[in-house]
Amino acid sequence: MSHYTFMLYADSQFFSPYAMSVFVTLVEKEAQFELQTVDLQAEANQSPDYQKLSLTSRVPTLTHGDFHLSESSAISEYLEDLLPPPKYRRVYPSNLRERARARQIQAWLRSDFLPIRTERSTEVVFSQPVDTPLSDAAQASADRLFTAVERLLVDDAQNLFGEWCIADTDLALMLNRLVLNGDNVPEKLAAYAQNQWERQSVQRWRQIERSL
Repeated sequence: MSHYTFMLYADSQFFSPYAMSVFVTLVEKEAQFELQTVDLQAEANQSPDYQKLSLTSRVPTLTHGDFHLSESSAISEYLEDLLPPPKYRRVYPSNLRERARARQIQAWLRSDFLPIRTERSTEVVFSQPVDTPLSDAAQASADRLFTAVERLLVDDAQNLFGEWCIADTDLALMLNRLVLNGDNVPEKLAAYAQNQWERQSVQRWRQIERSL
């Protein structure tokens, strides 16, 4: 277990996929951390005190001593460097090109697929599904996602790069926006997402009590 102590700021409903990503990284690293919530609905992230902590005024934000860092992939990369393998569990692939691909996937998931993120919010994943069909734009976005993931997952692989990495968790969450809402998802991709969803660190996040 890490001798470092961290504070992770997450949204009070625990719906943020980005807070989840950092939470999973901390759990995988067996790091000691406290969880502090920020009420985004009350715009607590815009308070002067929080803005002193978070350069972007977003969640997640990680506090490590007098260092404060926001943006989830930056946080996970910081933790990988601070708590490196083999002493701590690896969260990014060891292979240079695979590590670059994992970071590409993370960036892509955060910058693209707006129609999916809008019509299948993470409330679908952690609370309840919706009964509205996907729009043409969201379906087109989903089809692009499926095509890319089919290329990434070789021979029904359970992980992107042989061993689990944090990009698997992020990708599974995007797929589960559709899977857990009952939308049509190719069987191989749905099985991959479900397998990732059973990982112990992900289960820890899923089991957090949420107030709606």
